[in-house]
Amino acid sequence: MIKDIIENEEYKVLVEKQIKENILFLLEKNQEFSITANIQPITFNPELPNVIKEQMHKFSLFILSNYTYTTVQIDDDFLSFEAGFGSENFGSVVKIPLHAIFQIIVDESILYLNSVATVDKFNTDLKKNSFDVFKKNPNNKKFK
Repeated sequence: MIKDIIENEEYKVLVEKQIKENILFLLEKNQEFSITANIQPITFNPELPNVIKEQMHKFSLFILSNYTYTTVQIDDDFLSFEAGFGSENFGSVVKIPLHAIFQIIVDESILYLNSVATVDKFNTDLKKNSFDVFKKNPNNKKFK
């Protein structure tokens, strides 16, 4: 069953490696690209104003070109870059877990498609785990 595959942690690790290799290939070739990503596990620093974040779809498009392309960084777990949002071009560093990248797009064509990005348990665990750690701290009982 496909769900057993895409929800498998080992498969998730495999996909993360494939995404990293694809992006590294594009960077080595100086090829600008776009991605769509599940925004649930994405962090923005500074945090986007609510008026901007509320307009984003669950799977949002990020165009990595020009200045944004020059700021791209990738490691084993995350892709990050600086981008401007909204009519005021609000600047923020976007940090995306590799498994949350749904598509890699070059010249309006899909180069890579990742079904793991649709798995809620992988995209909510990051925030849930940090909240669980917060709740388990006895000093935080008053905030429950």
